[in-house]
Amino acid sequence: MSNITPSILVIEDEPSQVEILRYNLHQQGFDVRVEMDGEEGLQAAIEDPPDLILLDWMLPNLTGIEVCRKLRRTKETREIPVIMLTARSEERDKVRGLDIGADDYITKPYSIKELIARIHSALRRPTASIVEHKIFVGVIELDLEKHKVVSEGVAIKLGPTEFRLLAAMMQSPERVFSREQLLDLVWGISADLETRTVDVHIGRLRQALSKTKGKAQIRTVRGFGYAVNTAGSVELT
Repeated sequence: MSNITPSILVIEDEPSQVEILRYNLHQQGFDVRVEMDGEEGLQAAIEDPPDLILLDWMLPNLTGIEVCRKLRRTKETREIPVIMLTARSEERDKVRGLDIGADDYITKPYSIKELIARIHSALRRPTASIVEHKIFVGVIELDLEKHKVVSEGVAIKLGPTEFRLLAAMMQSPERVFSREQLLDLVWGISADLETRTVDVHIGRLRQALSKTKGKAQIRTVRGFGYAVNTAGSVELT
């Protein structure tokens, strides 16, 4: 993300909404690009990744839900914060949007001040420190090349699945992953597995980290999924 002029890609097909967003985002100092089609918006995000994406739910050619799902499965875009904009206000729609990888969700009509506040919040989301194929989050150090994990200087023995699970979460610290998202990232989209599988491997991961503060960094979000905290904290269950 640029420290000077954060870039925002707006994927929205309503001309009036586009103009409102373009004007107000420019006023806030953002560099704004606009695409009015789902497929073109997805391609634009992959070819020139922005710092944040504002994504409408209903789009021509490819829905916002499908765009978000593809963004999360693409290396170049999977870590970009996505805020969904939609007229849908029912809770199940919000849960669905968050479940496929959106970072936030705001219902039309919305307050521009609230939207700007949420954009700033999403842009402040912590990122992992990655140096020479190593990820550092809190007390945990993970070596992507050597498949080694160290917590507070203690070597941690992990199975291949637990390693991939920890690596996926550490690359987006503080982001809450649903069980379905972790199944997708770790086991693959074709895996015919129950979400309970994720709980079992999270349990094994915590057990492996149990002798260090690393265990406290694996946070449970009741009713949704898991996250890695940027600093050791009290585990929530």
